[in-house]
Amino acid sequence: NLLRKDGYAQYFAKVFSSANCETLLNTLLQTLDWQPDHLTMFGKQVITKRKVVWIGDKGCSYTYSGQKKDPQSWTPELLIIKEQLEDLAAWKFNSCLLNLYHDGNEAMGWHSDNEAELNPLAPIASLSLGGERKFAFRHREDKESNSILLENGSVLIMHSPTQEFWQHSLLKTTLPVRPRMNLTFRDIL
Repeated sequence: NLLRKDGYAQYFAKVFSSANCETLLNTLLQTLDWQPDHLTMFGKQVITKRKVVWIGDKGCSYTYSGQKKDPQSWTPELLIIKEQLEDLAAWKFNSCLLNLYHDGNEAMGWHSDNEAELNPLAPIASLSLGGERKFAFRHREDKESNSILLENGSVLIMHSPTQEFWQHSLLKTTLPVRPRMNLTFRDIL
């Protein structure tokens, strides 16, 4: 467990081989409809450099930061990955948020994945493809923190009640880093 208290997060290194990761990364880059995120932050509309794709079963819409996402259809590659992560997490997922970070300047601030549509009992399983990046956890109350380097082909699973007590962040880096794709499998109610 990566968390000392109030949650459970597992890390699995190299679940997918480097060659498989490269193939997946290139295929998903070329076949999915990547779009910038349009977020409402502090009352202002912001367009992110980071690109996203929302995939899911019919009816699995997702709203975060003031924006509603309707799902694109599952691809054969994503269905295979979904099955493998379902085995690791012991949970059936019905949706996936894909994030594309082009370089180390693109990051994700502190947040919890606790939107009303998300099943609060479900884990979130995250596959990292491409560049290695530091991922951090911070406890909501006492601000205890720790971090881990997410390797190409690794899987991070955040189990309940992690989102209730912890925030997480993908940190910026000034080091040269390859583009990174993150596939986060979720359960929409």
